Order: sequence, then C-alpha cells, then structure tokens
Amino acid sequence: MRLYHGSIVEVSHPSLRFGRERTDFGRGFYTTTLAEQAEHWAKIKKERAKATKAVVSVYEIEDSLLSDSSLNIREFHGVDESWLDFVVGCRKEGALKHDFDLVFGPVANDNVFTTVNLYESGVLDAPAAISQLRAYKTYDQLSFHTDRVIRALRFVESYEV
Repeated sequence: MRLYHGSIVEVSHPSLRFGRERTDFGRGFYTTTLAEQAEHWAKIKKERAKATKAVVSVYEIEDSLLSDSSLNIREFHGVDESWLDFVVGCRKEGALKHDFDLVFGPVANDNVFTTVNLYESGVLDAPAAISQLRAYKTYDQLSFHTDRVIRALRFVESYEV
C-alpha cells in the first residue's frame, strides 16, 4: 500500500516525537492513501509556517500490516458515532490517551471539524452531527502511534507541490 504525508520538509525517517497532541486520532504520524489530500495538507502547512516549500513524502507498507493480529488496530469505516466520540475525545483538553498501534478512518477537515465542535459543545446531538458530517466529502487517514509500526513505513520518495 502506498501512503502519503504532507509537510514543509521531506520526512524520510518518520518519527513520533514530532506529532502534535489533540489531533483526530491522538499524537502520531499521519498519512493518507490519497496523494491529493497530502498535497493539500502540505500547502496548508506551508502557509501556516510561512515556509518556502510544501513537500509530500511517499511511503509503502505491506498490506498485511493492517491485518496483523499482534497489533492493536482501530479502524473506522466512515463517519459514525464511535468515530465522532473518538475524535472529540482525542482533540479536547486532557485528550483521550489510547494504546492503538494504528488508527484508520476519515479525516476531520476544517468543514468537518466545525460540526464536531458543535457536537462537542452540545449544540448538535450525535444523530444531527452525523447527518451533517455525511454531507461532507471526507478523506482517509492512517495514523501510526507506536515505534513498532512506524518502522514499517518504507520511504520511497518526496516531491514538492
């Protein structure tokens, strides 16, 4: 499987130490199966950091990693209440700590995150939030949360966007 990571630098040796807290699936190294999604994030990061480059790093992993029974993997198959509660738990102050090696599921992009905030603040209940979230186009993300799985990423190349 080919994976992509958007940044302002080439990331040939992924590391967990640079991951931010309070993200969709908690502190980890985030990738996507969609090059255009990584390109979009690289451009956003370039703007936010006022950097000179937007870079996508490309990796490969064995498909069997996602079905390895010795790993603790959490997979979300779309926007539902369990995904919503997990994302809210990971993003809020005093964020949810989990012991998953890998987490796979939809990205809470800016449009989606507005709805997540309305749910978290109690303005929307879960069914209303999920109904609204399903109207947005979502992209996928695969986040790596342990050194064991991050070592499975094989760097292929990087390119500027």
